[in-house]
Amino acid sequence: MRALEKYAVRVGGGSNHRSCLSDGVLIKDNHLAAVRDSGQRLSDPLGTVRRRVPHNVRIEIEAEALADVEESLAAGVDAILLDNMGPSDLRAAVSLIAGRAITEASGDINLTTVLSIAACGVDLISVGALTHSVKSLDIAMEVSTM
Repeated sequence: MRALEKYAVRVGGGSNHRSCLSDGVLIKDNHLAAVRDSGQRLSDPLGTVRRRVPHNVRIEIEAEALADVEESLAAGVDAILLDNMGPSDLRAAVSLIAGRAITEASGDINLTTVLSIAACGVDLISVGALTHSVKSLDIAMEVSTM
C-alpha cells in the first residue's frame, strides 16, 4: 500500500519526503537527547554520519526550539526540521537560518494551519496526515447467483 499512498500524494499535488528510510538521514529528538546525555556536541556524531553516508544524502535535524536551530547550524546540517513550532518561532528560525540550510515545518499541520505556516517563509511543509491518517475508500464487489 505504501507505493500507492506515495503515488496518491504526488497525484494530489504534493511531493514525497522520501520513499524509504535510507533516502536520507533524519536526526530526531531522541537521537539528540542521546548525544547530549553522552556529553558530546552535535558536530561530533554528525561528522561520523557525514563520513558514512554518500555525499548526495541529505542530513536533516529535528529542532523543537531556537537553541536547537543554532546548534544544528553550527554542526553544518543540510536541512532543519522545525517541529511543532508556532508561527512566531518559525519566523525567528527562518530568519536565524537565513538560507544556510533547508527549512521544513512539521507537526500538527492541517488545512486550518498550513497557510499561516507557509507565510513564515519555510522552504518545505510536511503534512504527515497525508499518509498516517488517510481514510481508505471501502470498495466492495458483491456477486450474486440467480
